[in-house]
Amino acid sequence: MRVVDVMTSDVITVRPGTTITEAARLMFRNRISGLPVCDDEATLIGMITEADFLRLEVARHNETMMDAVETVGQVMTQDVTTIAPGVALADAARVMVYEDINRLPVVDADSRMLGIISRLDVVAAFTRPDDVVEDEIREDVLRRIMGVDLDAIDVTVASGLVTLTGTIGTRAEAALLEELVRRLDGVLRVDNQLVPPSSGDRVAE
Repeated sequence: MRVVDVMTSDVITVRPGTTITEAARLMFRNRISGLPVCDDEATLIGMITEADFLRLEVARHNETMMDAVETVGQVMTQDVTTIAPGVALADAARVMVYEDINRLPVVDADSRMLGIISRLDVVAAFTRPDDVVEDEIREDVLRRIMGVDLDAIDVTVASGLVTLTGTIGTRAEAALLEELVRRLDGVLRVDNQLVPPSSGDRVAE
């Protein structure tokens, strides 16, 4: 499973010129703890989070602010950790843990915003029941997408581990099936034990 499979695509963003008050209202109304800051071309240039508001409040009370802060661009964090859509979900989770951050903006090669992935999104990927995952593999992947004989392939799912046994035509088909299954929500690992119809050797490792 990859970042693109679980990220939120409909992301609320703000501009550098957005007022602090408006940013705070957006965060409060939508129950979110951070907002990506983008320019006119949707390029990510920063983030404003609850932590930025806390620092702003401390500075105000300590009278350390020389000038009044009115816009997002004056207080946003510019050095933002981002991630690409094709990165494995496990790697995204690892970045969040090591960097101690709650969310990662998902950007393309030109730093344009594609979405955002949060810790909650990672958690949600683990919550799908095994029987639901198994049914999706059989009905959507095997029958609808690949059009293979359901009697030729046995699918078992246990705590997110998918085991595929039986026969399939070619190594390419086995690799494609494994990739499609791996992308499903709730799938942590795929054990591909498929073999070609006339061989006892495994098609893919």
